[in-house]
Amino acid sequence: MKIQYLSCHSVLEYDEVKLLTDLGYDIYANGSYRDPAGAYTLPRPGIPGAKFSEEFFQLTAKHPKTNLPRKLIEPFDTLIIMSGESERILTSNWDNIKHKRVIWRSIGQNTPATERMLQKYKKEGLIIVRYSPKERKYANFAGESALIRFYKDPDVFKGWVGDSKKVINFTQSLKGRGQFVHHDEIMGAIVGFDSKVYGSGNNDLGSFNGGEIPFKMMLEKMREARVYVYGGTWPACYTLTIMETMMLGMPVVAISKQLANIPNAEQFDFYEVDEIIEDGVNGFICDTVQEMRKRIDELLNDYELAKKISMGARKKAIEVWGKEKIAKQWDKLLGGGGKDE
Repeated sequence: MKIQYLSCHSVLEYDEVKLLTDLGYDIYANGSYRDPAGAYTLPRPGIPGAKFSEEFFQLTAKHPKTNLPRKLIEPFDTLIIMSGESERILTSNWDNIKHKRVIWRSIGQNTPATERMLQKYKKEGLIIVRYSPKERKYANFAGESALIRFYKDPDVFKGWVGDSKKVINFTQSLKGRGQFVHHDEIMGAIVGFDSKVYGSGNNDLGSFNGGEIPFKMMLEKMREARVYVYGGTWPACYTLTIMETMMLGMPVVAISKQLANIPNAEQFDFYEVDEIIEDGVNGFICDTVQEMRKRIDELLNDYELAKKISMGARKKAIEVWGKEKIAKQWDKLLGGGGKDE
């Protein structure tokens, strides 16, 4: 089976192209990993075994995803379109691609307009793959063909030690994006502790800025730090960092549903983190910044508590986002046309 994966998010693209490659599918990435060897500018390494075609590489450089020529359609059995640009990609290409199997891959930040668009194309054969059951709460929900979460590999994200009394967060442009990434809650929680915020665009955080760091160093920082503070991105049900930190075994102090909705925006039940984390068992869920600071302090001063939370977090992460489970779901959806083809 020959698959083209049209992506808008390099890390999620890396994960799923790697997963489908590992399953034996003939998959080509139309995104950051057009050359699967990767580049030093990317936040993840290359993808061993992934397909590379010089013709595909040149064609994808020449033609935007919103204007696919026949040479980028006809060789493929399946097109997987990640939702960030899906409205324009589907609208502009649909008449030329609808005779193929087309999968729309949610990343969980839909608008009512996106859902209306999906309703139309689903009637004409579009396959919709959701990443969270909370998406069913979206206005104009268009339904789903399958629920397949993104995944993390427990053989990669492992080894938490937490021997450093540090508090960390990974967010791009925390101050610049403001309430949409819960800047006030994150900064209010970490001020006064030995804390860093990693990610690009954080020069305006002064001494809290940890900068953008390579993948290997990211894992090292996560393994050594005692606490991760999670705010997420409005209106995502959950984001990469909660998956990665819990899979690695980091104790997480997260905002609650009460804090997840932002002022002056539509209030709706989108946040799933407080249903994944059981407070006091595999992490902490907090309704106020003061409560977040209290939990951080407890974890910093009670290593046995931190180890208990760590074990619970990793167990839950494998249950929800484990690679083996997600691989089976993709293989079932695609018809098992990978290694057994």
